[in-house]
Amino acid sequence: MSGERLTSASQPISSEGRVYHLNLKKGDVSRYVLLPGDPERVPRIAKYWEKSWKVAEHREYVTYSGYYKGVFVSSTSTGIGGPATAIAIEELARVGADTFIRVGTTGALTKSVKVGDLIISTGAVRLDGTSKHYVIPEYPAVASFDVVMALIEAAEELGVRYHVGLTASSDSFYVGQERPGYRGYLPPFQRGLIEFLRSVNVLNFEMEAATIFTLSNIYGLRSGAVCAAIANRETEEFIVDAGVEDAIKVANEAVKILSEWDDLVSKSGRKILTPSLIGEWFGGRKKR
Repeated sequence: MSGERLTSASQPISSEGRVYHLNLKKGDVSRYVLLPGDPERVPRIAKYWEKSWKVAEHREYVTYSGYYKGVFVSSTSTGIGGPATAIAIEELARVGADTFIRVGTTGALTKSVKVGDLIISTGAVRLDGTSKHYVIPEYPAVASFDVVMALIEAAEELGVRYHVGLTASSDSFYVGQERPGYRGYLPPFQRGLIEFLRSVNVLNFEMEAATIFTLSNIYGLRSGAVCAAIANRETEEFIVDAGVEDAIKVANEAVKILSEWDDLVSKSGRKILTPSLIGEWFGGRKKR
């Protein structure tokens, strides 16, 4: 896009219909998009697909598309934190995506979650700043129930250790997650944050889920998150990459499950997934 004149400053899209940051156009990506933060995690996700190709790479945003068990799927890295993630959601929605699953890493807040376990988020405490630009603080950041169910089903099928519950999202990795900053700096209003979150049954800290959930709900899209606990703030363990491969496998399988459920909903003429449809899906799987 270098030197190219875009349509306008308020709607920065190329003459080919490519969005500014992701360098994507309609048709480049699936409706189902897996969202790791780390650009290097995108090819790791795609290695489980029977066919994949790199669509675009610009700044922190790397996008692959391909097929997982016959389902057209894409993956785009979001970079770190809410601001970069909001750009990814905005631009992916503009080119046709409507279902997002964060595939991330996280720090568990309680020793009951072991390093290497997965956490599937049902909602997020909005400690970020980005989502507050979109809506009042009282607006909830909640995951889509069918995406949560698909992630749980995938985790069960794959036999991995997982937990389901609330997440806290912060735009800050250090002070905002009660880690001492440079020279030990930690303001009084951040002290005791972890203990407070534990007391209200929040499972983990990460940096993107609140933004993904909030924007998805505002725009009528679907979203969920599965994160590998690579650290534990109670035991002080930190193992880089622990559980990440399990999170990738669960997210990929959840897309396959969601695709099957979406087909059932469409054929049934109903508006949303219901327990009876899930029962029908289980019955169909047993007959295969």
